[in-house]
Amino acid sequence: MTEERYPMYISLNHKLVLTDPHSSTWEYKVEVTKEAYPVFEKLFSQMEQLEFQNFLRSHLPYIPYHYDKDNDKVDLRLKKVFALIHEYTDDESKRFIEQLPLFR
Repeated sequence: MTEERYPMYISLNHKLVLTDPHSSTWEYKVEVTKEAYPVFEKLFSQMEQLEFQNFLRSHLPYIPYHYDKDNDKVDLRLKKVFALIHEYTDDESKRFIEQLPLFR
């Protein structure tokens, strides 16, 4: 017995999970279970919070960008988002994601 899956549309640019493909622009279509939907939203929310902290840190010139742990945390969450998209998307999108340096 397979779990029911629902079409969702992921916008990495806007950090959104959409149920309607016409409500905003999106980059990836996924077919997800009900359990996976909030995971996308949680990761995007965490990324938004970390990026705000990065914005605040950017006003402190004595902390170089490459030593900022929040940047690493954003990258980790982006990798997780790509892993989720890879799991639930079509073959064409999977092949594209597999070519990304961040995914490797």
